Amino acid sequence: MTGEIFAATGQLLGTVVAVQANFYRVQMDREAGEQKSREAEEKLDLNASLPSPPLLLCTRRTRLKKIGQQVMVGDRVVVEEPDWAGGRGAIADVLPRQSELDRPAIANVNQILLVFAVADPPLEPYQLSRFLIKAESTGLDVLLCLNKSDLISSQEQQQVSDRLLGWGYEPIFISVKDGINTDQAARYLSNKITVIAGPSGVGKSSLINTLIDSLQLRVGEVSGKLARGRHTTRHIELFELPSGGLLADTPGFNQPDMDCIPEELIHYFPEARKRLAVASCRFSDCLHRDEPECVVRGDWERYEHYLEFLDAAIAHQTQLHQQADPESTMKLKSKSKGKGQSQYEPKLESKKYRRISRKTQLQDLQELYRDEE
Repeated sequence: MTGEIFAATGQLLGTVVAVQANFYRVQMDREAGEQKSREAEEKLDLNASLPSPPLLLCTRRTRLKKIGQQVMVGDRVVVEEPDWAGGRGAIADVLPRQSELDRPAIANVNQILLVFAVADPPLEPYQLSRFLIKAESTGLDVLLCLNKSDLISSQEQQQVSDRLLGWGYEPIFISVKDGINTDQAARYLSNKITVIAGPSGVGKSSLINTLIDSLQLRVGEVSGKLARGRHTTRHIELFELPSGGLLADTPGFNQPDMDCIPEELIHYFPEARKRLAVASCRFSDCLHRDEPECVVRGDWERYEHYLEFLDAAIAHQTQLHQQADPESTMKLKSKSKGKGQSQYEPKLESKKYRRISRKTQLQDLQELYRDEE
């Protein structure tokens, strides 16, 4: 509705697809492409009268900078003074965001496409669960794709499917190499802004190259020593899909941070939400560990994952409180790289005596001379 109002006023609208320093690449709407064609016809410039919407490299108006208006990838923006020939413009306003993610920093996302491999590297339930929890915490729809399905048998595929159905997810088994079900995955992305995420080496870049023929992202191999992929994506960028919609490839990371509020963590497990929908715990602030009359605690598969993630979330919250308290005498130290385990230990006292810098000594000396005068 907001976009229609702006379009009715004759203002040019577009979507920020990439941010480079203080410049913003904006994919203009179809209406902007039509205006470009009309202006080209008036100037008899046949090379510029292309029907496709143009891509402009824009700056941000000083007014937006003064009011602290940040421009993010995915933002819907109003562009002024377009220079179609030079491919330049200026962002004059940012439309209200429908959604906003911090990591990655991207706006107006509709869903998250989580890509994992069922083999090479092998599927790790703990790692998959951690990514799913992080995706669920955004409040967006989560679509799970399992790549390299050609490397396992149909029986193994059914076992994985049944297991994930118990978690509350219905995965799509694909094979980018053999072209299996990639068209099915593409249908879910049509006319939406989708963030694709997952660990390195599972085929995210290869999947994007398959969905967008004109794009060829750098693909990394899986490290034999760690059975993990090497990072190939360095920045956030939106790519236009042939069927409509935009796809955001995010920089790869191995272990998403568990920075959610401990009391909210349980709601990121679909199987636990199902239990809470039909019953409630005795205590409203139940953390579902040792509390009596808890309806969540039980024999569901990912309960052990929940307990580990809960410890991590509590540790993160404690760290935030410790940072906010300057008198704190404890600090958080990681003790295991594998699962992100951490513990608290006493802080060392800060140095009471520091060497005075030359600049400070000179300033003190100048003040002394002025006092004597």
